[in-house]
Amino acid sequence: MRGPAARQLALVALAGALVSTGADAPRSQGDAPPKVPVATGYGGAVASVDADASAVGIAVLRSGGNAVDAAVATAAALGVTEPYSAGIGGGGYFVYYDARSGRVRTIDGRETAPASATAGLFQENGRPIPFAEGQTSGLGVGVPGTPATWQSALEAWGTRSLGQLIKPAEKLAREGFTVDSTFRAQTASNEARFRDFPDTRELFLPGGDLPVVGSTFKNPDLAATYAELGRKGAGALYRGRLAEDIVRTVRTPPVDPAATRVVRPGDLTTADLREYETKRQDPTRVRYRGLDVYSMAPSSSGGTTVGEALNILERTDLGALTEAQYLHRFIESSRISFADRGRWVGDPAAEDVPTKELLSQRYADSRGCLIDPAKALTSPLAPGDPRNPVACGGSGQAAPTTYEGENTTHLTVADRWGNVVSYTLTIESTGGSAITVPGRGFLLNNELTDFSFAPAAAGVPDPNLPGPGKRPRSSMSPTIVLEDGRPVLALGSPGGATIITTVLQTLTGHLDRGLPLVEAIAAPRASQRNQTTTELEPGLWNSPVRAELEALGQGFRQNPEIGAATGVQRLPDGRWLAAAETTRRGGGSAMVVHPQRR
Repeated sequence: MRGPAARQLALVALAGALVSTGADAPRSQGDAPPKVPVATGYGGAVASVDADASAVGIAVLRSGGNAVDAAVATAAALGVTEPYSAGIGGGGYFVYYDARSGRVRTIDGRETAPASATAGLFQENGRPIPFAEGQTSGLGVGVPGTPATWQSALEAWGTRSLGQLIKPAEKLAREGFTVDSTFRAQTASNEARFRDFPDTRELFLPGGDLPVVGSTFKNPDLAATYAELGRKGAGALYRGRLAEDIVRTVRTPPVDPAATRVVRPGDLTTADLREYETKRQDPTRVRYRGLDVYSMAPSSSGGTTVGEALNILERTDLGALTEAQYLHRFIESSRISFADRGRWVGDPAAEDVPTKELLSQRYADSRGCLIDPAKALTSPLAPGDPRNPVACGGSGQAAPTTYEGENTTHLTVADRWGNVVSYTLTIESTGGSAITVPGRGFLLNNELTDFSFAPAAAGVPDPNLPGPGKRPRSSMSPTIVLEDGRPVLALGSPGGATIITTVLQTLTGHLDRGLPLVEAIAAPRASQRNQTTTELEPGLWNSPVRAELEALGQGFRQNPEIGAATGVQRLPDGRWLAAAETTRRGGGSAMVVHPQRR
């Protein structure tokens, strides 16, 4: 791995100064611990978007829990403080490195469609319904996978019970957390939707108004729900009264009679919840610069798409290129891998997904030769055929990339024994379906809108159409990188389909361009997803490099914010470095158990 040693030492010194306040400083009710984007030390590390959640994870590690225990506790806390991004009403993907065996394992905790779902789930009279009618409805709600993921991970690799680990989040929900500008802004962006559902309005618009920055936000209903899960286990969400409450809410959404919004009912049943199962499966794996990069296999498209792009980039010394040439290669490899993603990746339980072939170096070479250093490709680009690679050729008709919401949250954890967790979880759109389960304190997902509402292009096979019990395709890309069987770093991000490009850009920024992890996370982002133009954050939009890329034929549009990554890194001397965003979503929270102090 390359990277200027002096720069890394300077970063470590900065980390020591930043964490000098400590993660364990006493605080009063409603006061959040300080947010810092980077921390270095011993005993384990946690990085998330939220300081309260990171502090919960650190407390678990400090008391002897392992990375899996801390990840579950952190995720439960994020369900309180990041309720518009994640929670027990959603799902996600859990990637775990076991230090004892040196193996990486994964859990697919993605939501599933009802058994009654058909390819026409989001169609009426043969035509797709408006996206908003799928998003803010019971129709878009899938069977939640998050509680089952927590239970599966703890039973397989944890050392503590769900009841023990959910307690801090229960307390946080009962006593409250401090509202920040991001929470208020996300509430404001959903205000119209939230007002149409009395239970959501009462919870998230206290007194009928937006929450005030600096005020304390409490959720006693969620505290009670967490307490129930703690007593009965995650199974309480899939059978019994809580399951019945979820099904009733989906089938008869509790909408304000005065609302003019079209709110469609869903067809979820208690049997759908009762029959839900997580999936233990092998991760994806590619070799890159002598490292092993592991991520999530389908139903997520994260591992295959990031992996294919890395294989394409493997043939180029990205560290020797100018910034414009590096970004050009990054953009083109993303464009190509997204073309293949759209054609080939879906739920492998229902579709024939050529995962192994998509991740072969032979296939990447057949696609990578499309890249011209002096000229941009045009989207939509036709996919290739991974089972029958043809050098510089496509296979079949090009199709546009279907829409995917851009919310979610990610956490990374490492412990004193060297175990690592990279975990991405979501309720899909910011605010999910906007429907709160009455008396339960959590929002339901709108995850089924990740399915294609109709085929992406007429006559082109689409592996991501709805189906009975099917998992919608995801872009979540929780990633762990090993060198000689030992962890080097782990990372992931929210952001819908931009997750893939965020993880790819952060990996190449760190591994190839020599950026310290926190700087690779903070760097201005580009996101090309086989679309006519590439999204740019302001840092690149306003940079001279944009003109250099436009001279190559690249086209751009602005996106004010792409992703919100977190990561952990194992340093050569055995310390852990935790890194998070410096400014996106108000900045993230990196903590270690025993900070290195000046």
